[in-house]
Amino acid sequence: MRAGRLLTALLLLQNRGRMTAEELAAELEVSVRTVYRDIEALSASGVPVYADRGRNGGYQLVAGYRTRLTGLTEEEAQSLSLAGLPSAAAELGLGTVLAAAQLKLSAALPPELRGRAGRIAERFHLDVPGWHRGIESLPVLSAVADAVWSARRIRVRYERWGPSEVERTLEPLGLVLKAGNWYLAARCAGADRTYRISRIRELTELGGHFERPADFDLARYWQEWSERFERRMYPRTATVRLSPRAQALVPFYAGSVGARALREALDAGAEPDAEGWLTIGLPVEPGEPAIGELLRFGPHLEVLAPAQLRAEVAGAIEEMGRIHG
Repeated sequence: MRAGRLLTALLLLQNRGRMTAEELAAELEVSVRTVYRDIEALSASGVPVYADRGRNGGYQLVAGYRTRLTGLTEEEAQSLSLAGLPSAAAELGLGTVLAAAQLKLSAALPPELRGRAGRIAERFHLDVPGWHRGIESLPVLSAVADAVWSARRIRVRYERWGPSEVERTLEPLGLVLKAGNWYLAARCAGADRTYRISRIRELTELGGHFERPADFDLARYWQEWSERFERRMYPRTATVRLSPRAQALVPFYAGSVGARALREALDAGAEPDAEGWLTIGLPVEPGEPAIGELLRFGPHLEVLAPAQLRAEVAGAIEEMGRIHG
């Protein structure tokens, strides 16, 4: 543990130059007194580190000194795949591991590339979750990720839509982060299924390892599952007329499914009428959710078919008119 901390302190000084004891303590998550002892240990081992006293003082390495002790551990190497997703790495329990890996990687780069990497980090940031969404509580995510890494079976108590709870024995195959939500792809009773991590109420590690299927492709599985999920979510199609404003609002009000329907209609040769209104087939949810989805467009959308859905939307508009006088 201390050896790793000493290496981290050395790499911090190498990458950042002069640092105070307080700054080192904050980075290493230790006390200032521990930093003093670590610096003494580095110096005793032959590392040319010295202290500048005064208001602008701090610890630094002799100019030109560079260490090559930057080998990545297995965990650090794995964490680099999440280098652009620091919040995701933290949720998986890899936050400090990722930080150590990035520090070692930076130390191994020549000065010009290290400076360029630093400028990129200063200018670009990826924030995965969408707007107006609460952060899910994910107490089991780290344990699920560990089971995925090590190919160990788990038993979960899972809350299905309904709601109802079931118990399942799973072989975890992969994790997916979709729009701020974590999902587990797992094999259950010989079939590959998807589970939302926030709905796992209890998790038990069963021990032992399972044989990961050699032909399982997580990206392909997720794409195919997502397409099936969309078809279940939007089982019917409404024929609608969209004003020019509604056409611009489709990606925001009808999501990727609506945007794809609009793009496919245009690719197939659909053309607006003289007033700019365009007729397309728009996938909609079953039951009342479809009415609310269509009403979001206000007077910029007209439902043409099916007749029952048109009547339901008209009835909702009439009722809203009575309520609002």
